[in-house]
Amino acid sequence: MVDIKRKPRENVSMMLRRFTQGVRKSGILVDAKKARFQQSKKSRGERRKMALERDKRRKERTRLKKLGKL
Repeated sequence: MVDIKRKPRENVSMMLRRFTQGVRKSGILVDAKKARFQQSKKSRGERRKMALERDKRRKERTRLKKLGKL
């Protein structure tokens, strides 16, 4: 966490500016944005199941193309 203390005779806008610069330099915001959309890894069985479903859809699509229905 960025620790900012108000300096003597410093207005709030300058203090806020120093705080935002400190956050930007520390990289806290970048890490938070990266973690926001990070997905957990799927298990081996789940990945295999998804691959089998994908292969099944692909085969069905090629079958329909050969029949002229797609």
